[in-house]
Amino acid sequence: MNAIRIGLIGTGYMGKAHAIAFQTAAAVFPLSRQIICEMVADITPEQAESQAKLLGFHRSTGDWHDIINDPDIDVVDICAPNHLHKEMALAAIAAGKHVYSEKPLALNAQDAMEMTLAAEQAGIKTLVGFNYTKNPTIQLAKEIIERGEIGEVVHFRGTFNEDYLADANTPFSWRLKRQFSGSGTLGDMGSHIINMAHYLVAPITQVCADLQTVHNTRPIADKTGEVGMVENDDQVHMMIRFANGAIGTLESSRIAWGRKNGLWLEVTGTKGTLVYDQERLSELQLYTATDASNRQGFRRILTGPEHPDYRHFCVSAGHGLGYNDMKAVEIRDLVEGIAQDAPLWPDFRAACAVNAVCDAVELSHKESRWVSINND
Repeated sequence: MNAIRIGLIGTGYMGKAHAIAFQTAAAVFPLSRQIICEMVADITPEQAESQAKLLGFHRSTGDWHDIINDPDIDVVDICAPNHLHKEMALAAIAAGKHVYSEKPLALNAQDAMEMTLAAEQAGIKTLVGFNYTKNPTIQLAKEIIERGEIGEVVHFRGTFNEDYLADANTPFSWRLKRQFSGSGTLGDMGSHIINMAHYLVAPITQVCADLQTVHNTRPIADKTGEVGMVENDDQVHMMIRFANGAIGTLESSRIAWGRKNGLWLEVTGTKGTLVYDQERLSELQLYTATDASNRQGFRRILTGPEHPDYRHFCVSAGHGLGYNDMKAVEIRDLVEGIAQDAPLWPDFRAACAVNAVCDAVELSHKESRWVSINND
């Protein structure tokens, strides 16, 4: 197989981000296989045809099953609403195609495990779009932690807050119905910070959490006076315990005025601390106990070509990368994992672990208690 042919389902915000990344990855990285953007599926043939021309795909269809059944498609890329992930992924796996899916993998851990086992039993490669871990700055943070530069990790504090639903008059959408979205900010942005905690620290083993819906109704667009009932959470916060003995807190909100991409984290160890802010995604703050006593405060580290993956994008430090660049790294991993028959991360099993934490959070909130998570 000299080329990997992509079938993209869904051309909204994330579908476009994936399409851009397919083009970027091919230009930035020395890939082992050529990427061919073969077919796009959208809700109507007309919409699909228009998006195929815009995003650089050869063919289009108004029926996603056409992508599943097409013998020329190697990878099914799922950027459809959350409730469709399971059906689409299982169909792709049954057809022997690799699956690249946006997060959250499924509406609950039971469905995610069904998808995971199906893929593993079929020998299918899977990748899930927790793209923030692909940032060279986060890769550097993981390197610092694994080299013991901040000692043994004892605490993780993470947030992912945005304000895209802070305005109570923002119209109702499918994201606010459990049937289509499952949980609210927990599954949307909270899943990212959970995955980040797994990546940088260890599996989460226990949670004690609270969920809240602040705006219980939203106006329905183009229907004056009509409102939709919000069925999931606007904000979530939790205390957590890790498998390695560390503790921490996580929070997420979709109603946090002023936060545009408020993924922020602090990792504290026995010898130092590092801090990261996604709105300054190409820099890291680091403090170590070995710093001279008259050098108080954090040092700012600018990522550059000496750090993982950054050199493929730019020859100079401090110039910074962007959101779509992280997606390009994700695409590189997808292509090389398939080409080299190498493990991919985060795969369905890693995403299933995130779903397990989300389920535990909802149970903890419902029963007002600590809930343990089975990571087997």
